[in-house]
Amino acid sequence: MGWLQRLFGMEKPEDAQVNPEPSLVAEDTGEESIAPERIGLNGEYDQSGLAKRVALAFDEDGSFDDIDSLYVAQTGGTVVLKGSVPSQDILDQMVETARGVSGATDVQTDQVTVG
Repeated sequence: MGWLQRLFGMEKPEDAQVNPEPSLVAEDTGEESIAPERIGLNGEYDQSGLAKRVALAFDEDGSFDDIDSLYVAQTGGTVVLKGSVPSQDILDQMVETARGVSGATDVQTDQVTVG
């Protein structure tokens, strides 16, 4: 089961992107632009857009397929990782992947146990 399916109960949408171009207008909010952390998988407004795009980035990196004890959340532009991972090296790789997602200003790992 992929990250998007496990965390958000959704299959990867067609044309989903880790770093999509935002829609010009956030229809749901009436704002003229979408905050980077609120951009969804296809450039639409999504309250959990950053977390979903990080999950998509983890799905696209085959080395994270066996990890099912880590969860992704967001607080504004901060990606929050929670749970456990088998090694510090894997956690470091996941942090780097999360930092590469547009809108991510920080990655918080203080709720992750290693080992």
